[in-house]
Amino acid sequence: MHHTWQRDAYSISTDPARIDLKAVHDYLSQSYWAESIPIELVASSIAGAVAFGIYHGDAQVGFARVISDRATFAYLADVYVLESHRGLGLSKWLMEVIGSHPELQGLRRWMLATRDAHGLYAQFGFKPVARPESLMEILVVHPYLKNQPRNHAEKPAEERG
Repeated sequence: MHHTWQRDAYSISTDPARIDLKAVHDYLSQSYWAESIPIELVASSIAGAVAFGIYHGDAQVGFARVISDRATFAYLADVYVLESHRGLGLSKWLMEVIGSHPELQGLRRWMLATRDAHGLYAQFGFKPVARPESLMEILVVHPYLKNQPRNHAEKPAEERG
C-alpha cells in the first residue's frame, strides 16, 4: 500500500510509480556518498526499499529510502532535498513522515550514515552509536568509479602504508 502526505504545494509519496528515476540518479551520482553510481543500481536500490519522493507539483525535489525488514531494523539512506527547495522545512517534514510510516513502527534499531547532517537527524532521536566497538563494516571506497573492482574494500589505516 502506498501513502501520500500533502503540505501546501508539496507532497510526499511512497508510490514507486511516481519516482523520477532520472532525477534521483542525477542527484545521487553527484553526491559524496554515491558519486558515479550507475542508474541501474539506483533503480535496484529503490526497488528494495521503502522509497519516499518529495514533489512540488509533479516535479521531484527530494528523496529518501529506508532499507528495512519492517520488523526489527531500518537503515535510512540517500536523503536529499534539492538546493532550490531547501529552507522550507521539507527535510524535517520528510523525517516526520518517515518516522510515522505505518510499516516502519516498533523497530528495535534505526541507523544511518551522514557526513554533515547530524543536527537534522538528532532532532529525530538519532545519536552517535552507543557501542561503536560492537559494529563492523566493509567499506568499499569509490565503488562506482570505473576501473575499480567492486569488492576492493578500504584497508585499515595501519595496513595502508
